[in-house]
Amino acid sequence: MPVDASARRRHTAVVLGDRAAPEPTPAPEPDPVVRGVVTEITPRLVAVATAQGEERFLFEAATTFWCGRETGLSALRVGDDVVVRCRAGRAVAERIWVRLARVTGVIAERSGETLVVDTGHTGGRRSVVVPYRYSGRIGVRHPVLEPGYLLDVIGVFEDGAVQAVVPATTQPPFPVWDAAPAKAPEAVGDRIRGSVSWYDPAVGDPDRAGLLGAAYPAVDRDSDCGPGCDRVRGCLPLPLLSLGTTLSLRNECTGDSAVLPVVDCASVTAHFCDRCTDCGPGEEGRIAQLTLGAFLALGGRPESGCFNATLTLG
Repeated sequence: MPVDASARRRHTAVVLGDRAAPEPTPAPEPDPVVRGVVTEITPRLVAVATAQGEERFLFEAATTFWCGRETGLSALRVGDDVVVRCRAGRAVAERIWVRLARVTGVIAERSGETLVVDTGHTGGRRSVVVPYRYSGRIGVRHPVLEPGYLLDVIGVFEDGAVQAVVPATTQPPFPVWDAAPAKAPEAVGDRIRGSVSWYDPAVGDPDRAGLLGAAYPAVDRDSDCGPGCDRVRGCLPLPLLSLGTTLSLRNECTGDSAVLPVVDCASVTAHFCDRCTDCGPGEEGRIAQLTLGAFLALGGRPESGCFNATLTLG
């Protein structure tokens, strides 16, 4: 049954006051971001089929491409899923991410180069291939690629499978069941600092590709997480929230901020007591996983995997 976010906000405001239930505000978009499938490529432009129809984006000398690494126009193929950051209105492609993918969770199985990863209550299990040519780079930050260990990798879709290319953050050399509960840091006033990562809501449901929102690690077990809820005690003092309520988030790397709705459960991120180092060492623990569109709109770089953030309560 769909969540009536407006009704929940009204109820929360009645019980706790208006400040406890801010209305969602659009994330800032200094540069429009478009997602779709490549239909045509020429030396001067790319045509992309989107939910709103076909759009064409010009290339310029400063246009950059990412497909597992910094690359060039030759990485683009007709049929590729792409994310385009535009400038000059929507006329020019500033940066294009090609076949972007990410897998975050606890390794459940391993067979050669292929790992099956439990991505949590909402996401289920996903397969990811760690090619030998990238295994050394990934092994620096993920020293053990075996069942029970954490995995967070960014890569590309290749021949229908996710190929891991770079590790998002550094993970511990012991399984999750051996990890001692981290000491929860104190909230500073009504603020909690940590990191924000991203996930792709279109995996399994292409209609959600443009969704702007957040998956939250401490979704209320009784009202929304359901009987199969796998929420664990995390290393941040996060309050319980329900689907449809809102988060006030600030990107401490860029200064961008927004109020975003909670659209999914991110219970698996409670296992991750890592730090984001995208713009200096941040606090341990993850506040949320933003949808890819929201992460980009708040100034995040998908290939870096995270940014330091502040969650403001009430």
